[in-house]
Amino acid sequence: MPAAPVGAPLRRRAVFHRLRVRDVRSLTPTSVEVTFEVPPELEEDYGYLPGQYLALRALIDGEEVRRSYSICRPPVPGRISVAVKRDEQGLFSRWVHSALRPGDELDVMSPQGTFTSNLHQLEGRHVVGIAAGSGITPVITMAHRILEDSASGRFTLLYTNRSSLDVMFIEELADLKDRFPDRLALHHVLSREQRTAPLLSGRLDEAKLRTILTCLIPPRTVDEWALCGPFELVQLCRDLLEEHGVDPAHIRFELFTTGEPGDAAPPRGRSVAAQADERTHRIDFTLDGTSASVDSPINANESILNAALRVRPDVPFACAGGVCGTCRARLVEGNVSMRENFALEPDEIDRGYVLTCQSHPTSDRVVVDYDV
Repeated sequence: MPAAPVGAPLRRRAVFHRLRVRDVRSLTPTSVEVTFEVPPELEEDYGYLPGQYLALRALIDGEEVRRSYSICRPPVPGRISVAVKRDEQGLFSRWVHSALRPGDELDVMSPQGTFTSNLHQLEGRHVVGIAAGSGITPVITMAHRILEDSASGRFTLLYTNRSSLDVMFIEELADLKDRFPDRLALHHVLSREQRTAPLLSGRLDEAKLRTILTCLIPPRTVDEWALCGPFELVQLCRDLLEEHGVDPAHIRFELFTTGEPGDAAPPRGRSVAAQADERTHRIDFTLDGTSASVDSPINANESILNAALRVRPDVPFACAGGVCGTCRARLVEGNVSMRENFALEPDEIDRGYVLTCQSHPTSDRVVVDYDV
């Protein structure tokens, strides 16, 4: 991701709190909005900027499961909401749709993420959001902020779904359009439903995007881009914007996946034992002011996160796939190999931060600090 803009949130220590479910509201046949009650003593902990997300934690069939979902509403005292789209292969999302009810309590991590717009420079700016499916959840909060907190800021949304029944927040988007007809442009692309305009019908592929960027949303008229969706679409948008000469510093993006379909979820604290004569990496880490150490067998090739979880189950993480950035820590000593990074900003890497879920020791001793 590009460097964080002015006004982007400082990353803070991720902490879980038990919150009560206030409401579970249907958005589409396959998506719901879950609203949590935030007690007064936790309101500061749950303050957020548009584009940030919450990690949720639940015990499902005896297994601890964590998933991250974008906050989908402008800030309102005493409540915070996320949207959850059901994935037939997704254990957590199916559980939310079938079992979560108002009055239930859930572990909810304090807001995280740097997928935020430059919120200190709204006047006269034109921001374009390109979203697919549930990728609308962080983008719609940006639209609210830019339109409601400025007199001249403009927002254009290019939003792709299979059909009109799959469009999340369709009423909210229509209401925004009614309130800001001159400053909000909505372009719905439906892949399985014929629209009046051929350009907005069918799959949002490379040819269609090229035409849209040439005729409908010329990049030279745009100050900032916010992209949210599956890896393939986000990467295609980034490539085409680069062709148009758009500075990467003005492109924000967030991914659903890392583009590695079929990969199993990374192990999370799996049991690893070193033999008496086996060489190991020594991993030292600091968390909440307390130091801990763990030996990791070289042949196990485990991540720093997995090793740390074996001795500190409270080590922060959410996706464990290099996307959310919750598990980041600063490398104080030693060397690591970081396989994937879709979360850290270039300036964070320059300052020595790594994603511990993706980082594997390459030196005999590694020291990381989760508190910095």
